[in-house]
Amino acid sequence: MSLPVSPVPPADGWSRCRSRRRNCRGNPNCLVGIGEHVWLGEIDENSFHNIDDPNCERRKKNAFVGLTNLGATCYVNTFLQMWFLNLELRQALYLCPSTCSERTAGEGIPKDKDYEPQTICEHLQYLFALLQNSKRRYIDPSGFVKALGLDTGQQQDAQEFSKLFMSLLEDTLSKQKNPDVRNIVQKQFCGEYAYVTVCNQCGRESKLVSKFYELELNIQGHKQLTDCITEFLKEEKLEGDNRYFCETCQSKQNATRKIRLLSLPCTLNLQLMRFVFDRQTGHKKKLNTYIGFSELLDMEPFMEQKSGVYVYELSAVLIHRGVSAYSGHYIAHVKDPQTGEWYKFNDEDIEKMEGKKLQLGIEEDLAEPSKSQTRKPKCGKGTHCSRNAYMLVYRLQTREKSLTVEVPAFLQELVERDNCKFEEWCNEMAEMRKQSVARGKIKHEEVKELYQRLPAEAGSPYDFISLEWLQKWLDESTPPKPIDNTACLCSHGKLHPDKICIMKRISEYVADFFYRRYGGGPRLNVKALCKDCVVERCRILRLKNQLNEDYKTVTNLLKITVKGNDGFWVGKASLRSWRQLALEQLNEQDEDAEHSNGKMNGNAQNKDESNEEKREEEEELNFNEDIVCPHGDLCISENERRVVSKEAWKKLKQYFPKAPEFPNNKECCSQCKILEREGEENEALHKMMASEQKTSLQNLFHDKCRPCLGSWPQETDELYIVSQFFVEEWRKFVRRPTRCSPVSSVGNSALLCPHGGLMFTYASMTKEDSKLIALIWPSEWERIQKLFVVDHVIKITRTQAAGADPESALYTSEPKLCPECREGLLCQQQRDLREYTQATIYIHKVVDNKKDFRNTLSRTEKQPANGKEISPGPWRLSLCLERRVMKDAAPELNVSSSEAEEEREENKPEGEQDPDFNQTNGGAKRQKISHQNYITYQKQGIRRSTRHRKVRGEKALLVSANQTLKELKIQIMHAFSVAPFDQNLSIDGKILSDDTATLGSLGVIPESVILLKADEPIADYAAMDDVMQVCMPEEGFKGTGLLGH
Repeated sequence: MSLPVSPVPPADGWSRCRSRRRNCRGNPNCLVGIGEHVWLGEIDENSFHNIDDPNCERRKKNAFVGLTNLGATCYVNTFLQMWFLNLELRQALYLCPSTCSERTAGEGIPKDKDYEPQTICEHLQYLFALLQNSKRRYIDPSGFVKALGLDTGQQQDAQEFSKLFMSLLEDTLSKQKNPDVRNIVQKQFCGEYAYVTVCNQCGRESKLVSKFYELELNIQGHKQLTDCITEFLKEEKLEGDNRYFCETCQSKQNATRKIRLLSLPCTLNLQLMRFVFDRQTGHKKKLNTYIGFSELLDMEPFMEQKSGVYVYELSAVLIHRGVSAYSGHYIAHVKDPQTGEWYKFNDEDIEKMEGKKLQLGIEEDLAEPSKSQTRKPKCGKGTHCSRNAYMLVYRLQTREKSLTVEVPAFLQELVERDNCKFEEWCNEMAEMRKQSVARGKIKHEEVKELYQRLPAEAGSPYDFISLEWLQKWLDESTPPKPIDNTACLCSHGKLHPDKICIMKRISEYVADFFYRRYGGGPRLNVKALCKDCVVERCRILRLKNQLNEDYKTVTNLLKITVKGNDGFWVGKASLRSWRQLALEQLNEQDEDAEHSNGKMNGNAQNKDESNEEKREEEEELNFNEDIVCPHGDLCISENERRVVSKEAWKKLKQYFPKAPEFPNNKECCSQCKILEREGEENEALHKMMASEQKTSLQNLFHDKCRPCLGSWPQETDELYIVSQFFVEEWRKFVRRPTRCSPVSSVGNSALLCPHGGLMFTYASMTKEDSKLIALIWPSEWERIQKLFVVDHVIKITRTQAAGADPESALYTSEPKLCPECREGLLCQQQRDLREYTQATIYIHKVVDNKKDFRNTLSRTEKQPANGKEISPGPWRLSLCLERRVMKDAAPELNVSSSEAEEEREENKPEGEQDPDFNQTNGGAKRQKISHQNYITYQKQGIRRSTRHRKVRGEKALLVSANQTLKELKIQIMHAFSVAPFDQNLSIDGKILSDDTATLGSLGVIPESVILLKADEPIADYAAMDDVMQVCMPEEGFKGTGLLGH
């Protein structure tokens, strides 16, 4: 249809936008809301950069230095800060000479400027020196942590770390010649107690003196620290099986045993045993009970000798935040020995307490509340209570002035080197900030000047520029790239009219500046708008308007009844969608115009792709082709077409000039009529065949009066065998002869091995293999041979002497059993019990209800059709492996009767298709048997005929045979949110308890159903993150430098 078009309007014909807030994307003259508000007005200099002030990382005057948490090293940081504030220990470490003496000269200043600490002692020296004189707000302890070989991502037992490191430090310093260095650990932390045993018979007293570096105090059942110490020193009775062998009496006697404190160190470490072993769960748990302690601790009542000064002052409290022993955060409250002020050390952050008092209230409020939680007891003056403190450190009260510890020269040199690096970094950051601010100010002035001149005045030259590029130019976070207008070009290399909505019209002056400053192109000036595309667009718009009018006309014409032979046949489907088809044609014409020179949006188009798209379009049905038969003539089905008037057809023909035309008097396709008659005759023939076969084999069709090998019928000594697959396909044909093709042959080759021998024994055919075969009476076999083509005859014969016991009968098969292939099948079954990968099992969660548990158990232990229970193990796996007979196994069997069902199965979404069709050699199970005959038998394509149906409360998991039960429990945890130690698993009535055993050894096979009974969760293990830590084997500090590795 040719329609007139209007001339192209001038580019400046668009009206100016009156909006002052939001941008009108359809108007190229609207330059509001494109990001300019950021630059208009005064701008804070800090907005020109995203670099933090480097001085924020600088250490404040008289402040302590923090330590970086490398992941899960907060427990290390707390001890380092506490040991750093032990001035005697720090001074002794500074006196320890460097092992790299060959690198030092003069006053100990390193010759090598790249010198780094090597030993653990040197790392600790360097770390203490940085904590004392570094200019940084916090430092990185990576060197020290790496020297110890600690895993930064795994949180360890803080108390165990303290013990092991003190032992390592003592061993290291014991080699020093200076006694003040060599004995510092013993002087500061070592005390003595004696295990005293007294015989009740003779009163003999024996002592075993031992050193201690900390006292481990049980807090369970106690409220005060003094009660914990009293219990630690409590007398213990040795009676019964635990009697003491007295050397004086030369026999076992009742006795008492207790601990006596002989001497105490300057620094008394009291370990509160918050993390204890829970026998119920088999894992550690945290005791969140409050323990009261005072700032002054008088140990004289607990000493063996009362003479001496035993008054201690509280100097540190180590805190563990969190309710679980496997997660949380460690912080330390430490008292400055020089000023007496308390500080809270929390990795990088250090907070000074107000006044000179210890404040634990905030830390105690961080724990998660629980219903059974006790209230915090009231504390008097000079006393505190905590449910998170796991270590208390007391210092012997003395009137001596605190030490003044100076950093040695060689360490100070290393500190100065680090301070210089820090200053360089600060200067670099400051310079970067300065440069960013300078660039921002220049950009600010540029935008303010250019934005005012950005709009194009009426009648003045102008350019089109991409809105996306303009927004990036106004975006302060990204520097603008060269201008790229290629995406806005049409096939003629000019501005596409449909791209006007993403373009903006700017003045020529600003455009000159942009292209001169940033480059790019192509430049789109006043003559850039493509006239050809505008004309074509107008034509398409007019055609669409005309289409709407014609659609109404055709709709009205279709309501008029056509008389005589004046009409035309039109497909009903085409009539329903003719408007949409016409619109698609118009859109295709528009696209063809854009593709005319092989370009689209300025990019070359692949000719092969366009040809492929055309081929796909040709394969789609066009207008009125829905009534064209395969022979190119009018189809015979009148339900798919209707008659329309000449006027209606004329209107339709304007839009579809190439549409097939069939007058009202046109005869239907003669070939289709012949085929229709032949189809009707074939259907009648199939019905007759189905009726005849059903009459001849009525009991087989209805599955009545079937023989059974378990109870051999007395009226015959022979029974014949066919595959169950043949019987099922034949029944489908008899039920639906018009929809399914007839079965013409009996394919028994699927039941035989490549040697022609039978694959099943008499015993197996009475049990698990009974689902694969169908037994046939001799009379039925005669009829089958007449009705079908039989490839192999398989029969079982019973031989019994006259008057003999029926149990002594012999059963022989023709053909005979192939022992080699049968053995190969059984071997594969046994291997598959232990070797499978990515197999599916089902976990069924049962509620705390005995009735539900019994129902679930009975469901998982299903009975076969013959009423005999299938025991777990090889028989159950045999069903999974052998109950599979595919069409490929019997190629002469016509199985097209199920094609419609297979198409429906294939068209199901992924995940709904029966996975059993894919369980061949290429499936999840690995082929292990290398015997050629058995492999050939396997390749015949045996298929499982049943599928597990999931029920409510059940989930499928993918597992492997070599996977441990513990790994399965972790999978179950993610699926059901039940912690591994709360899972009670069972299969076929057998409890699964060995976490280290593999699933294959536990008898878990593909398609198994495992019952899950969940215990009530324990309050302390509510967090699933902790569960992951619980499931991991606890190796402590194995393989680290703390154990000499």
